[in-house]
Amino acid sequence: MKRLFNFFRDQYDGFFKLFIFIAAIVVIVFIFPKEAKFKYEFQKGKPWGHNDLIATFDFPIYKPAEKLAKEKEELEQNKKLYFKVDTNVVDQVTQKLSAYLSQEFEKGEFAFSSKEMFQEQLQSVQNQIRAIYEKGIVQLIPSIENKSEEYSIELIYGKVVTSKELGQLYTARSAFAAFEQRLNSTEKSFKSTALLYFEELLEQNIFFDEETTNQIYKESIQKISLTEGLVVRGESIISKGEIVDGKKLLMIQSLKKEFENQVGGGHQFYYILVGQVLLVALVLLLLALFLLLFRKQIISSDLQLSFLLLLIVLFVLAAEVSLSIDVFSIYLVPFCMLPIIVRTFFDTRTALFTHLVTILIVGFIAPNPYEFILIEMLTGIVTIFSVLSLRNRSQLFISSAIIFGVYSVCFFGISIVQEGDISTINYNAIAWFFGSAMLTLFAYPLIYAFEKLFGFVSEVTLLEIADTNNKLLRQLNLKAPGTFQHSLQVANLAEEAIRAIGGNSLLVRVGALYHDIGKMNAPMYFIENQATHINPHDELSPEESVQIIIKHVKDGIKIAKKHKLPDIIIDFIRTHHGTSKVRFFLLNYKEQNPDIEIDEDEFRYPGPIPYSKETSVLMMADSVEAASRSLKTYDTESIEKLVDGIIQNQIDEGQYANADITFKDISTIKKMFKKKLMNIYHVRIAYPDHD
Repeated sequence: MKRLFNFFRDQYDGFFKLFIFIAAIVVIVFIFPKEAKFKYEFQKGKPWGHNDLIATFDFPIYKPAEKLAKEKEELEQNKKLYFKVDTNVVDQVTQKLSAYLSQEFEKGEFAFSSKEMFQEQLQSVQNQIRAIYEKGIVQLIPSIENKSEEYSIELIYGKVVTSKELGQLYTARSAFAAFEQRLNSTEKSFKSTALLYFEELLEQNIFFDEETTNQIYKESIQKISLTEGLVVRGESIISKGEIVDGKKLLMIQSLKKEFENQVGGGHQFYYILVGQVLLVALVLLLLALFLLLFRKQIISSDLQLSFLLLLIVLFVLAAEVSLSIDVFSIYLVPFCMLPIIVRTFFDTRTALFTHLVTILIVGFIAPNPYEFILIEMLTGIVTIFSVLSLRNRSQLFISSAIIFGVYSVCFFGISIVQEGDISTINYNAIAWFFGSAMLTLFAYPLIYAFEKLFGFVSEVTLLEIADTNNKLLRQLNLKAPGTFQHSLQVANLAEEAIRAIGGNSLLVRVGALYHDIGKMNAPMYFIENQATHINPHDELSPEESVQIIIKHVKDGIKIAKKHKLPDIIIDFIRTHHGTSKVRFFLLNYKEQNPDIEIDEDEFRYPGPIPYSKETSVLMMADSVEAASRSLKTYDTESIEKLVDGIIQNQIDEGQYANADITFKDISTIKKMFKKKLMNIYHVRIAYPDHD
């Protein structure tokens, strides 16, 4: 069990990286649509660019969406309205009205000479009401309020449906008017009372039946035929070079729809899923191999690897969202933002490879994939050239203009090749390219956000903290002016050296400016700050002195963290002495205590040793610059001996064992240091005498 635990512990890093890649594959495949992709690309009004297309199976010709919409609109306009007739209403109204009038008669409100005369008048009223309700009183709804009298509605009498024009029916108002007109009575009090009660009791007996209306309308919509023809197997659909329009366009669109319907379910879903997994895994494997072979520092960092894969996933997601919204084009997605962001934090090759990988993955779902990949690939490459060093905001505006220009040129070139004529080019696509170029400007705030989220450092940030007028460097200049001047000289040496061998010159310069900030806590204990000949180390033992000297590294780290310097700059403070020894005090101790066995680790910096070209170059530049101040004579021989000796001693101690630096690089660095020091100290080359 212990061996198994140790194995998993040792392999944890590899398993975690594998997990990151698998997670990226799963998310990307989840984002992808699961329908099979129709292999033919076509555009309305453009020539058919493939071979002759023959139907391999029978399929219907589907009506275009516009035609279906028009047919539905016609049905909506001619939609029949259904009303139910309530036969109980007339009896309810008649009975109530008769009861009210009888009560009034009993009270003696009417001047009839006999009860028979009242009954005769009451019967007449009942007959008039029944006649009105037999014709029908319809419920007024907004759909019929403004219709003409000839407009027909459907009346439901139980299980019988009949059509009637609105002119054949009463409304509540017209029903009351008709009752008033028909009511003939010599007894004025009876007539007015009957009208009063009828107005109060009047209600419609024909009510709108919304449920039936909607149900029948829905059934009529469902009866609309979705097709208008049939293509049989073996029938020619379109020949190469023919214009895709009219019936041929409908046939191709119908073939595409039928193909997608046939492969949309069953085993086809799983086949599509497996295919997507294989393709995405293959492309991401290429990225993994590139990082493993050429950018080990990135693949060795879980954070940096996760960042690259996250960017790829985000842009794939953006592409799928743009494709799912009909009004958008995939060219609106600012794919050129990706290499800008990656180049800011890493390097040109990583930016290019990450961009190509992303474009290849998106190409699996993009319409016209060849055109898409070509346009985005060329534009991305040019974008990288335009932001080789993103150090100010204006560069991003220039890059956006270049991106728009390259997009447009590529699109025109491809369109002319495909069409053979500029009059048929779809100029609306230019708007999408312009939108994409404008969205690229958002790279700047995104870079800032990624800096905060992932702890990365951009060149813009490095420029800000490289300003010698910032608070921390001003403090260094005031408290330890000699150290500040030393740091400036080291920065110049390191910057030139890293440019010569290839690396981040701005990063090494900033690292050099801050590498000795820990000396501010005890400036007078460092010789470059001793303006007089008084040396406080004369009053201390070698053991005490060496602890003060070594402590400047830890103090520098604390100061840097307090002022929130990026971790990558703190690494320069931490590694600029590696695990080297403070030789001056070690030798002093040995001279003072020749008979005592010494633990040399007490005179050694805690490390760690440099891990990159930049941190290695700083260590060399720091040691060489400091030692050059102690030379008694400045000539070619002494400077060469100094540089060679110091760097060779560091190599012998294994200070560069963890850095990706070659002997060729070190040789170049030595030459650069010698040249710069000779310029600083005005050393002239000694020419041989000529007889």
